[in-house]
Amino acid sequence: MTKSIDFYFDFISPYSFLALKKIKYLKVNNSINFIYKPILLGGLHKLGGIIAPAFNDRKMKHMKNDCLLIAKKNKIDFKWNSKFPINTLDLMRGYISLENRYKEKYFELCFDAYWKDDLDISNKGVINKILEKCKLDKKKFFKDVKEEKIKKELKDLTTDAFERDVFGAPTFVVNEKIFWGQDRLDYALEEYNS
Repeated sequence: MTKSIDFYFDFISPYSFLALKKIKYLKVNNSINFIYKPILLGGLHKLGGIIAPAFNDRKMKHMKNDCLLIAKKNKIDFKWNSKFPINTLDLMRGYISLENRYKEKYFELCFDAYWKDDLDISNKGVINKILEKCKLDKKKFFKDVKEEKIKKELKDLTTDAFERDVFGAPTFVVNEKIFWGQDRLDYALEEYNS
């Protein structure tokens, strides 16, 4: 069995974006087998009875400041999105529907558009521009995200994450050990290399 790190993410999560940028900065993406696991964070929170920080004013205020501090410390180009939170359902289904050769570019463009460029990635015009940059067929994309098979896969991935005790994003799972949060990436890498 090939060793890997499962990386649970949702485009709505600023901490997932920050973790991705740290991975790119460390240049570990090519040397370490990351398996990107899309989940619907809202669905995961619902399963766990968790109130998201987006719906708690006190947490939200500190989450914004925290993300800005992390970005500054790590020299990551980051801007809190003025449209936060949005519904990422079609975007997450879209990731699942893509052929593997398109996934990485789509993944990075969606994250950058939302957490670097302050764009509303739930807007069809913005999604179309991302799809154009990926050289993807727009009609096929919007048809695929409505397919029952794709809907079920996202729901199953979210349920599987919950059953593995994942409760937030990003979460890294290595050797069945859970490392929650962008600040636990180093611990996940240590476990991977142990």
